[in-house]
Amino acid sequence: MSRTADIDLVFARAVTAEAVVRALAGEGWSLHEPLGISYMVNDDDLFDWQSTSADQAVEALTVVDSPDNIDYLVGVCIYHSAAGTGGQLLLHPGRSHCSFIPTIDPRGLSEAPALTDVAWYLNALVPPLLAAGLAGYEARDLVD
Repeated sequence: MSRTADIDLVFARAVTAEAVVRALAGEGWSLHEPLGISYMVNDDDLFDWQSTSADQAVEALTVVDSPDNIDYLVGVCIYHSAAGTGGQLLLHPGRSHCSFIPTIDPRGLSEAPALTDVAWYLNALVPPLLAAGLAGYEARDLVD
């Protein structure tokens, strides 16, 4: 058995990865994770994540947000250095839906560490994304 947690975010209008990252930056999130910067354009169903150095953030966002990629699932890893956690932010084709999957040192509940502290992630993600047009979300932590 494995455990997966994710938060699906729905926006009132299409967003870019750059706009989402910019909105989250004020709350301590950034593209700079322990391994550098990671991004992905799923144009071949292989989910081929790329890594680059921290000084290449603008270039990574340019690739992900390219109009040529609007019909593909794209993603960037985001990280909250003060909290020591982060994950994959996946933007779905059309860009009005995205998903956050806590994959970098996921926070567990203090009384049940095997369960993801989804409430912490919601509190860290939802308020800053309201200004970017967040209209709703669905969060889950499931055993596969």
